[in-house]
Amino acid sequence: MSVIHPTAKMLVEISKAQDIEAGDGTTSVVVIAGALLKASQELLNKGIHPAAISDGFAVALAKATEIIEGMGTPVDLNDRDILIQNCVTCLSSKVVSANSDILAPMAVDAVLKIIDKEKDTNVDLNNIKVSMKLGGTVDDSELIDGLCFTNNKVSHFAGGPQRISDAKIGIIQFCLSAPKTDLENNVVVTDYTAMDRILKEERKYIVNLVKKIVATGCNVLLIQKSILRDAVNDLALHFLAKKNIMVIKDIEREDVPFICKTLNAIPAPHIDQFTKDKLGTAGLVEEASAGSDKKIIKVTGCPAQNKTVSILVRGSN
Repeated sequence: MSVIHPTAKMLVEISKAQDIEAGDGTTSVVVIAGALLKASQELLNKGIHPAAISDGFAVALAKATEIIEGMGTPVDLNDRDILIQNCVTCLSSKVVSANSDILAPMAVDAVLKIIDKEKDTNVDLNNIKVSMKLGGTVDDSELIDGLCFTNNKVSHFAGGPQRISDAKIGIIQFCLSAPKTDLENNVVVTDYTAMDRILKEERKYIVNLVKKIVATGCNVLLIQKSILRDAVNDLALHFLAKKNIMVIKDIEREDVPFICKTLNAIPAPHIDQFTKDKLGTAGLVEEASAGSDKKIIKVTGCPAQNKTVSILVRGSN
């Protein structure tokens, strides 16, 4: 809600801050703040100065902190059961509370995977990617140690592979299709020989690109979405399929940093910069079925030192 009243604005802000800090208890902080304001109103009506009321609140805060710290139990990151119980408590007020026995361990394991128990005091949640795929039940949700693509499909054109083990993965940000001019223009062809020449040149251009890709030893190719022209054309897909290279196209721009971090890959903006040392590695890349006609791509067995993890959430709506 976009509220204009300064007090209402403050309530919205404390709710936001609570959500960022603890991820739960947003209603509670608003209720408590409301109760404190109501109490202040009564004290003001008795003629007590606002500064005195504020000092009283400071004393109460110190006392409340003391009581809460006395009640609290220290959390040990090595004790997974206690962490899961915390998580179940948090989920008990949510819509998915019935599935907390599946979701709570998943959340705990995801955070434990990316945290350094010795040094870290907080965790960067950007290292956990949550992907959603409609269909199935919440029980089908799973934690994937690696990557999961829900909106991308493996290209089946010309019978390319659907499963590759010991994958060498390249990420390209250039297009595998015939070059276009910068300005709108038409090529007028008057005879068949010229037509033939154009097609031959196109084919030569693409074969050249594919040869360079094959030379690096890459066997899974991720192609970033392009807005200028086709990121990849049928001819390129045909040659890549012949060379047994799996192609996953239309990778979103904002997903690239996470993918690179997970696979230890470096994206290549131009074919000349696409070399062997830019490739990432994974144990297995496969297309798995996710219900009637839906498919997801799982990339597992990624380098262990990369602290990233993916969660695949399923549900009927």
